[in-house]
Amino acid sequence: MTVTAIEPKRKGLSALYIDGEFALKLDTEILLSHRIDVGIEIDDDKLKEVIDASNIKRAKDKAMWLISYRDHAQKELVDKVAKDYGRDAAQKAVDRLVELGLINDERYAFRYASDLLNLKHLSKNGAVRKLIEKGIDKDLAYDTVESIECDVTENIKAVIDKKYARNLSDEKGRRRCVNALLRLGYSYSDIKSVLSLYTDTDEYYY
Repeated sequence: MTVTAIEPKRKGLSALYIDGEFALKLDTEILLSHRIDVGIEIDDDKLKEVIDASNIKRAKDKAMWLISYRDHAQKELVDKVAKDYGRDAAQKAVDRLVELGLINDERYAFRYASDLLNLKHLSKNGAVRKLIEKGIDKDLAYDTVESIECDVTENIKAVIDKKYARNLSDEKGRRRCVNALLRLGYSYSDIKSVLSLYTDTDEYYY
């Protein structure tokens, strides 16, 4: 097979033509570093090598772009990048970022859990679930959440004061409040205990 044309395209890509026909778009820097130029002969093994290298570089660029906006858990980042460049390239790219210290699940878990507990006022059970959904290992999620101090009563009060306090005299309002707190992962006993500070009734319905 002969490379018959290379046409620069947008976003650092070049269109590669083989034997007079368009083959695919590859990363321009990878084409240069692998000395792919018009007129050279290229076999299937070499072409695969260049394609794999291009995918890994593009995957790394995409991962870097994503973490420039916010921190990510390792699995979460792999899943996002894999949609465009395949799981193998995504995993290799993210593994490299882990080696460089740009991705760290322990650091991410602590920051995210702290926000969930102290800003969003989730329960510890709710925070663990959220971390696992992001791809954090179950044991790491549990240990991280347990290491963070938070006051269950104050967190529940914060949720109630922000959205539900004015409607606690109404049965429907109490039910909505209880259900919302249950979804955040709080136990019914803790919810009932805190609600007793707001109303005399013990009819909370859930």
